[in-house]
Amino acid sequence: MGKGTIVLAYSGGLDTSICIPLLKERYDYDRVVTVAVNVGQRDEEIDVATKKGKKLADRHYTIDVRERFVAEHIFPAIRANGSYEGYPMGTSLARPLIAQEVVKIAQKEKATAIAHGCTGKGNDQLRFDFIIRAAGFEVVAPIREQNLTRDWEIGYAKEHNIPVPVKKDKPWSMDENCWSRSIEGGRLEEPDFHPPEEIFLWTVSPEKAPAKPEKITLTFAKGVPVAINGKKMPGYDLIQKLNVLAGKHGIGRNDMIEDRILGLKARENYEHPAATVILFAHRDLEGLVLTRSELAFKRMVDDKWSELAYEGLVYEPLYAALNAFIDTTQERVNGSVDLELYKGAVRVLGRSSPQAIYSGDLVSFDSSSIDQCDAIGVSRYFGLQARIVHAMGGKKPEKAGRK
Repeated sequence: MGKGTIVLAYSGGLDTSICIPLLKERYDYDRVVTVAVNVGQRDEEIDVATKKGKKLADRHYTIDVRERFVAEHIFPAIRANGSYEGYPMGTSLARPLIAQEVVKIAQKEKATAIAHGCTGKGNDQLRFDFIIRAAGFEVVAPIREQNLTRDWEIGYAKEHNIPVPVKKDKPWSMDENCWSRSIEGGRLEEPDFHPPEEIFLWTVSPEKAPAKPEKITLTFAKGVPVAINGKKMPGYDLIQKLNVLAGKHGIGRNDMIEDRILGLKARENYEHPAATVILFAHRDLEGLVLTRSELAFKRMVDDKWSELAYEGLVYEPLYAALNAFIDTTQERVNGSVDLELYKGAVRVLGRSSPQAIYSGDLVSFDSSSIDQCDAIGVSRYFGLQARIVHAMGGKKPEKAGRK
């Protein structure tokens, strides 16, 4: 008698597809239940995962959490200006939610363990393991535990008649949700390899982008976007629309060397047109409505929030505490930002907010509402200690007793 039922986080790709027979052949599980979680992948990707899951597994579930993903993970990321080493995070934001949904199915199916198709070199293994172990389940990771290579996996899939889109000459590994798309694997792992255009699906190259710039207005309420050009729409729809708008102008590509959680450096390619535009506009609007002290402290909070989100540590108490602070600041982040999209770049044309900490009358050189002479007293004391040290020649006093 085998080990009973195991639930597998399933994407329909090479890694997770070969896990299905592996879990029976090498781990002795009686039943493999697959779970595909829709966080905004393309419809065809979800369809493939659903059909393959039903064909290969003993039971399959496809769960749609797109709206929850936006409300519970993308919106907090926008409020926190969520980015890691210069790019908008996407995969890391989705992993905790996917793992939580897989846990629910494992509880429903009375499974004895939960499996995933992560390797032992990437970040996702830690993000999944954290959520799964927090729920009290054993983790099984065949790719990691069997030390499998990409070439071996392709051969194994062919032996078991498992259809996979990956070929040895184009072994790209892709992960997608509505906020971001990552592409890696094959020669893309080489830092000096020039990525072919075929890996990009959401963005055109800046050279092929329209010759005429496009102007849009993005409206925010409590730190999240709610309208494009005055037209209100749900968060998921707004992100999808902006992905198309910005993508056709070649905006939102990242090619970078990234430091993974384990310390490995990896070459990564990303597409995130809507995320690029939204985060750019959000930071600009914050500069209009938050105080200098708030902005300075929030930069530190945002950095720590992004670190925890990148690692998938959403159950870390500090994560909740940081969100509480960030949410407080976002009460005033309301208003609109006018933007220009052109040839791979986005720039701010103007911004406005009913909570703006700005007075044209006070700041104008032509205004007399402030007596400029009031600044004379401030100026006399400004940098006083530094001036005293400078007057001493900048030398430090001799220590007492030194010969």
